[in-house]
Amino acid sequence: MTMMIRQLGLQDYETTWQAMQRFTLDRTPETGDQIWVVEHPPVYTLGLNGKREHLLNTGAIPVVETDRGGQVTYHGPGQLVVYPLLNLKRRELGVRPLVTLLEQTMIDALAYYGIAAIARPEAPGVYVGGKKIGSIGIRIKNNCCYHGLSLNHAMDLTPFKFINPCGYAGLEVTQLADLGVAVDREQLAERVLLILTEKLHS
Repeated sequence: MTMMIRQLGLQDYETTWQAMQRFTLDRTPETGDQIWVVEHPPVYTLGLNGKREHLLNTGAIPVVETDRGGQVTYHGPGQLVVYPLLNLKRRELGVRPLVTLLEQTMIDALAYYGIAAIARPEAPGVYVGGKKIGSIGIRIKNNCCYHGLSLNHAMDLTPFKFINPCGYAGLEVTQLADLGVAVDREQLAERVLLILTEKLHS
């Protein structure tokens, strides 16, 4: 079954989230999988188990309580966001293997640009030199997943200072631009999608 990739550009977070929910609820066993590639205007998102105490000083940036796993994170321009909408039952893919697959996708993409990154079992996501560069949050409904990954490449990282990223006080974040890699979102998306689709088809 072919995989549809949708390049959505800059999209409001809540609108995109509601569209993912609708797609997942409306799909049948025959519905093909999709990957949505998007960028969001500045927004903090709080996961299902997220504690508001991790929102330190959000200022004028909106906070959306969403239905993904995980704690609080920030999305903004200059961050690549990829939402795989997959039928996990059909793919015989469990939740932990899905998280590992998404982490490894980012690790492999960063390796392509000469950056050594790792995943940490106790704190999902991808890290470079102890700083977080990629986040993961997913939701499973009717054996299908939505939400996905975000990878920092050329953004204003300041808003991360006003939260405890992913619930960890003092956790520093980084991005490709600060690691000496200048790549636009389209090029980065192409690389990430190539790796992700290969992993999903292997």
